[in-house]
Amino acid sequence: MQRAAWARVSVAGKVVGALDAPGLVVLLGVTHTDREAQAAAMAAKLCELRIMPDSDGRMNRSVADVGGGFLVISQFTLYGEVAKGRRPSFAAAAPAEDAGPLVDRVVEHLRSLGASVATGCFGAEMLVELANDGPVTLIVDLPA
Repeated sequence: MQRAAWARVSVAGKVVGALDAPGLVVLLGVTHTDREAQAAAMAAKLCELRIMPDSDGRMNRSVADVGGGFLVISQFTLYGEVAKGRRPSFAAAAPAEDAGPLVDRVVEHLRSLGASVATGCFGAEMLVELANDGPVTLIVDLPA
């Protein structure tokens, strides 16, 4: 997850999702053990994280506190393993038929919490552009 001043994701030269105000770009990977409970917990964690700057520049406010939004982009390559050989293995990534619905559920949960959410296009080759604010980049990995 990256705090961003702005972001956009394009497929075949067309912008499919954008974050026009400060918020979070969520690069979301799904593994074999992820379930609905993790989708709900991830959405709640993302909404509640105090990662946005307050008037003193300290990370003390949530995305909701600053009126920001989310750009959620599925990214199975987060589970790429490169310890052996020279080519990554993606065996730890959930298959598309399992991952797609869980990515959708995270988005649905974020929206149900009142968040403004834009998305990429699951399974597509995407070009992601963003201005990482800070820079602030965090790994959010919730227990199974």
